[in-house]
Amino acid sequence: MKNEDLQNIIIGLGTDLEFSTEASEFLNVIVPKEQLHSVCSQLKSNPDLKFNYAFCITGMDWGKELGVIYHLESTELKHRIVVKVMTEDRENPTLDSVHDIWQTADFHELEVYDFFGIKFNNHPKLRRLFLTPEWEGFPLRKDYVDEANMVIK
Repeated sequence: MKNEDLQNIIIGLGTDLEFSTEASEFLNVIVPKEQLHSVCSQLKSNPDLKFNYAFCITGMDWGKELGVIYHLESTELKHRIVVKVMTEDRENPTLDSVHDIWQTADFHELEVYDFFGIKFNNHPKLRRLFLTPEWEGFPLRKDYVDEANMVIK
């Protein structure tokens, strides 16, 4: 299915969805954080879409916003999209978990929490995964400072 066809279906799944193909072969869909779980659930269950596989979930720090990028694939229908969601709340960034939609999200959400500090509502066991529980801060944020390990040019 072409990106235009995907967009025509996805546009009806939520409100205020933004679309682009910016420097990507895949359709990019920006979803308001309040609609993330609902839209993702429909992306999987819609018979014309069947996005049954979240093959990459990545935390992001865009400077002003923190967020997550979901690369989704329909293994049956052979199409892919990129879903982006963000929050401007850097003090208490919170997004809905999609672990109940795609099991692969469970591990990835732990990783995003560990390195970016984004909390996932309804995640069954949100915790540090790679870093120790007493670690302070979130090392993949652009504003993270680690004086002991700074590389000086």
